[in-house]
Amino acid sequence: MLNPVSLLFVTALSGVMATAMLCSLLRAAIPGVAWWIAANAVAIVAVVCVAGQGHIAPWISIVLANLLVSVALLFMLDGCHRFLGRRRLLADVYLGVAGTLAGLIYWTYVSPDFAARVAMMSAFNLYIYAQVAWVMWRGRPLKRSAYSYYFLIVSSVLFCIGHLARGAMYGFGQMDQHSLLQATPLNIAFLAIGILALPCMTIGSVMLAHDRMATRLETLANIDDLTGSLARRAFLARAQAALSTAARAQRPLSLAIIDIDRFKSINDTHGHAVGDSVLRHFTAFVESHLRPDDLFGRLGGEEFGVICPATDLREAVAVLERLQEQLSALEQPLPGVAAYTFSVGVDEYRGGDTLSVLMARADAALYVAKASGRNRVIAAMPSGDRCAGNDRPLDSGVINLNREDMPAA
Repeated sequence: MLNPVSLLFVTALSGVMATAMLCSLLRAAIPGVAWWIAANAVAIVAVVCVAGQGHIAPWISIVLANLLVSVALLFMLDGCHRFLGRRRLLADVYLGVAGTLAGLIYWTYVSPDFAARVAMMSAFNLYIYAQVAWVMWRGRPLKRSAYSYYFLIVSSVLFCIGHLARGAMYGFGQMDQHSLLQATPLNIAFLAIGILALPCMTIGSVMLAHDRMATRLETLANIDDLTGSLARRAFLARAQAALSTAARAQRPLSLAIIDIDRFKSINDTHGHAVGDSVLRHFTAFVESHLRPDDLFGRLGGEEFGVICPATDLREAVAVLERLQEQLSALEQPLPGVAAYTFSVGVDEYRGGDTLSVLMARADAALYVAKASGRNRVIAAMPSGDRCAGNDRPLDSGVINLNREDMPAA
């Protein structure tokens, strides 16, 4: 039969390796990781103290060892709270640690009772693992893969079941045992639960940390870090998907390219910090005034794109003109900066268009809008078609572009 001390040695060794894995994630500055490292470090010391039973003083091998186990569990739970950005531990958890200390002292020195100590510690373990499972369940992402969260949830539930069985057997006198290091089959089985708990919870923690890093990388790839809108690559990918959907469903779709007027002058006059503020303000303004299904993203510099699904050209022109009117109604969009305007080129998907062809026509319309005095919406139309853009002077809001004039896709 396996020696319990050997099992404890394996537990300590696995804890060291788990701690090394978590330490490699410290540079990522992920909330909670430092607490998970502390939980492993404290658990390792606790295991070493337990292994010394019969060779070192009971206040170290029993009282201190079990108190350290309680603190390690507290750190693990607190790390989960911090990882999810939730409020810190409630008073009942700290009271639970204080209660275990009082129970350990009482059932070790005042009224020695090994079974009571084990039942009490199992109850505390059960409570903490149940808390971890609940916190992870509530904090799991609903719109992307939550595999790492479910791994930690399932592991915690299984450990709850194990500690429930252990606490019940000791609490109801079903275990004839007087030392944690007795080599009985059930004791070995229960020690195995403890051996699995540390690496399983650590693996779950590492998986959570890697999930958070993957989310950060996805955000960096898809979200413009200055404005918070979709970055060019993400916008084009979603625009292509919207175009494919419109083609399959034979529904209209319009694309607009927007350029903030005289943006270089804003930078030269007020500085690049103010220019960045204008970009952020414009992004927030457009996103708050577009329709829910419209797609908005930054193409680069002061140029932005808008996809209007299920929208024909005339409707798209109306949407963008309304945006111009709403921006013009603001007396002073930003402190110290005069009101700014924007120009728009817009076109509608025509059967067989690629995204690059559609964007080229919208971009050509934008060029006409800028050359015609700015602060206007220009719609690109094939020869012979008519469409009204805004009624500002110098143009009718419409330009004629033939397919043979378009650049190659």
